Amino acid sequence: MNALFDEWIRLAEHIGKVCVAEKRIIAGGESCTGGLIAAVLTSVSGSSAWVDRGFVTYSNEAKMEMLGVASATLAAFGAVSEETAREMATGALRNSRATMAYSVTGVAGPTGGTATKPVGMVCFGFATADGVRSFMHHFSGDRSAVREQSVNFVLGELAKLEQRPL
Repeated sequence: MNALFDEWIRLAEHIGKVCVAEKRIIAGGESCTGGLIAAVLTSVSGSSAWVDRGFVTYSNEAKMEMLGVASATLAAFGAVSEETAREMATGALRNSRATMAYSVTGVAGPTGGTATKPVGMVCFGFATADGVRSFMHHFSGDRSAVREQSVNFVLGELAKLEQRPL
């Protein structure tokens, strides 16, 4: 494996230790990362104790059917928006045994970008029973780089669990 994947595994191991200690369970809703984050988390032995499930919802239909994203949200804000990311995270939490959930939706490229939503624009959501928060980032590079930076961001946020509630 490469150094980046090794670093991701170290972060996932840390996340797992914190989740076990704090009795947290993770679920995720992924679009542009296509399940990469769930793949990293479940690469850790024993992750079934703290990872419940991952939803790969690449199409708008999947976002609506599997995560309950409202068609009105998609119509008003689009699939790549903080509003959609929040609904994806909330849906992943609601449709699982998890105590917290993450989501990611974006334009990884090289096609699909627009003037208002360029390649590299990625939105994230994080939900718990206490609420939901979202972020939007503009990453640079090719498709692989955008996806890698998206995985880095989510793992980095999840790795901060012991410092503050999600």
